[in-house]
Amino acid sequence: MQTLSKKDLISMSFLFFSTLFGAGNLIFPPYLGHYAGEHVWTSLIGFILSDTGIFLSAVIVIAKTGGIEVLTNRVSSLFTIIFSFLIYICLGPGLAVPRAGSLAYEMGLQQFLPKNIVGSPLPLLIYTIVFFAAVFWFSMSPSKLVDRFGKVLTPILLILIGTIFVRSLFVPLDSQATAIGNYKDHPIIQGFLDGYLTMDGLAAFVCGVVIINSLKAKGIHHNQALTKYMIYSGIGAGIILGSVYAILAYLGASSSMLDKPENGAQILIYVTNRLFGSYGNIILGLIFTVACLCVSIVLVIACSQFFAKNVSRVSYKQWVVILCFASATVANLGLTQIIAICGPLLSALFPIFIVLVVLGIFHLHIQRFRYVYPVTVLGTALFSMIDLVNQTFLKGSFTSVLSRIPLYSEGIGFIMPAVVFFVISCFMGENPTVTVVKKKAA
Repeated sequence: MQTLSKKDLISMSFLFFSTLFGAGNLIFPPYLGHYAGEHVWTSLIGFILSDTGIFLSAVIVIAKTGGIEVLTNRVSSLFTIIFSFLIYICLGPGLAVPRAGSLAYEMGLQQFLPKNIVGSPLPLLIYTIVFFAAVFWFSMSPSKLVDRFGKVLTPILLILIGTIFVRSLFVPLDSQATAIGNYKDHPIIQGFLDGYLTMDGLAAFVCGVVIINSLKAKGIHHNQALTKYMIYSGIGAGIILGSVYAILAYLGASSSMLDKPENGAQILIYVTNRLFGSYGNIILGLIFTVACLCVSIVLVIACSQFFAKNVSRVSYKQWVVILCFASATVANLGLTQIIAICGPLLSALFPIFIVLVVLGIFHLHIQRFRYVYPVTVLGTALFSMIDLVNQTFLKGSFTSVLSRIPLYSEGIGFIMPAVVFFVISCFMGENPTVTVVKKKAA
């Protein structure tokens, strides 16, 4: 069986980490730390269990099933096409990639521009041209991704974050404040809900194929070896994620003198300025730029590979050009409206993905039920779409009715409908093929 060296496995873990770690991952933990205060570590446990736990579960399921398409095809082939298309649009040019380019500009170059030109569209246009030109260059050679990410970009990102942490050990910051709201009463539950909102599990859906192709580029082709190293690199990425989250949450908890920050970016700006003075903006700008660049590259590669496979008339390289151009255009012209549409849609798709992963984990025990995948998943999808329409188009007109569903107010109301449809599916008939196999095995 083919093997990877420890050095290559570390590089692969770095690559997997960089597929996840974007601007959202930078912002959520400091926000948690600031408002959790004295309960920061308890809340962080819940955050890591949710964020990293869902991601690792997805990696294991995808690795063992042989790909996300195998998992989604258990629902139906039509579901695979529709679900995959929506995910790749939202995580590609429809939301994640243009948002990354825009955030990199706002947290980087924009902080150093004269106030009289900050509102001008020209700086953003020039920046996104350069940013997506870099994304284009990296994306044209996906086989070199491990070397470029694992040996260059990701280490740079980790060094920058580590520099802030080390500096914080020697420069006095604010003491931890009293926890607020649910962080005080239910810290681990609130942390879990915060981690869920990052929706990192979807990265395994989109970027899993990139990791598999990178492993193949390293000479790993045997299915058993691919599964093993994908899981190993996923665990490595999870460990790195957890460590970085701990640093960011600690920094957030050390910003108690900052009055009611609206997001984690404000907290990071406050902390880095306390630690480095005016140089703090440079360091933070570099961190956001590298993180957003890494995520954009991986997403463009993943989306280009997906669309090239399903629309074969357009080559992979042509898709890279199309997606980079589309992302740059959206970042400059329509980001706010796109976020207003794709953001809620992505939130509606994530519960469906979680249900798929949970069913995949227990597949050996539930495969005898013929309709368990289509009924449970499509039932969850029905609830998610109703909630999406209510929140997006009906301005919450039916929220009072939906809030009667357990855990709806906490943002995970899909759990009860999923359980109900799962139970219903178990009474709709068993798969005779599976039953025969079991009898023969006995």
